[in-house]
Amino acid sequence: MLSTTAGVAAPGLCAALPTVLRRAVRGLAGQSERRRCPAEAGFPLRVPEAREAARVILQNSRAPPPVRRFIACPRLARTVASRLGSSSGLEPTGRRPAVLLECEPGPGILTRTLLNAGAQVIALESNNGFLPDLESLKKKLDGQLEVMHCDFFRLDPIHLGSMRPPVMYSEQLLENLGILPVPWTADIPLRVVGIVPQKRERNLLWKLVYALYEHNSIYKYGRIELNLFISEKEYKTLVTKPGDTRIYQPLSVLWQVACDVQLLHMEPWSSFLTNSRNGGLSIPKSVLLQNDHLCLVRMTPRKNLFTDSLTATNSHIFIMMVKQCLSKCRTKLVDKLNLWSSGSGKTLLRQLEIPEDITTGSLYPEEYKSLFEAMEQSNEFEQSWLYDDSLEDSSAIFF
Repeated sequence: MLSTTAGVAAPGLCAALPTVLRRAVRGLAGQSERRRCPAEAGFPLRVPEAREAARVILQNSRAPPPVRRFIACPRLARTVASRLGSSSGLEPTGRRPAVLLECEPGPGILTRTLLNAGAQVIALESNNGFLPDLESLKKKLDGQLEVMHCDFFRLDPIHLGSMRPPVMYSEQLLENLGILPVPWTADIPLRVVGIVPQKRERNLLWKLVYALYEHNSIYKYGRIELNLFISEKEYKTLVTKPGDTRIYQPLSVLWQVACDVQLLHMEPWSSFLTNSRNGGLSIPKSVLLQNDHLCLVRMTPRKNLFTDSLTATNSHIFIMMVKQCLSKCRTKLVDKLNLWSSGSGKTLLRQLEIPEDITTGSLYPEEYKSLFEAMEQSNEFEQSWLYDDSLEDSSAIFF
């Protein structure tokens, strides 16, 4: 049987996973087997101090390395674990152990803290240098930790070519782990925690939101909850409301419609170690002026996201509608609607009790969803409006 560290599908791999982990990730009915975590057994895992973690990080850095940030301070690791709280199963609830999918654990400071708190952890690490220590840690535990050579942030690449770990498809990853799809309205099947790479941050947020609306990638398996460190700038973009035309963007609408977005914690950039050999933060000074922190943000998909009118099949039309409307935030919404269907704008706005003089940048996210559903139910709007030449798409994404 091939090692799970290699991240390659192998016959019988699901059966080979520890029983407690398989039951937890599959969400099987009934009482799951309860194994004691290290803390309960009286021997909590030792969490290395930041200096030791820094040595391990630099030792495993490639030259020149892609810049990564790591939680290397035990205090910060404890803070993150506490912020995840009972929603992630770290507090006794009498229910099955929660499973956390930890992205890029590196030296494993947060990994050990989560394990000591009783969480079931699947560690996805892209750097071969960190894998031996994680595998060694796995052997000390009784099925509480699984380790795979995988880059979560590079799942499901669009280009075709060699698909060797750490690059994988989400189906390959989750099926190898024995994770089965659950209905969209079921409980959260898996919780992801990690630090989003800075250079790809905006693209990854777009990639994830497309996958969410299309019920694709990891979201084929249910309402996967994300607990991600993102920049303060991008956090403000995700949660801003109408009124600030500088920040209110299609991403704001799409994430707020799709998810309950909750700020769990804010931490200065300086609290995170990087694999930069010069010891710097690897952040441009211009960015630091408006981004003093990394924000741990929980994004929980809504059970009622999909309706009879907004489905995974037509969600790409909704995304396009939002992008077209917010390409010029000061445009009157009624003019935009009349452009798509002559003379239908006022009727539709009256039906939804939306002021006729409202601008596209003043419409709340939930109102955009209601507007789209009304357009889908109307006979006046056809999909030809998708090809509006006035669209200035500044949100183009490249994966």
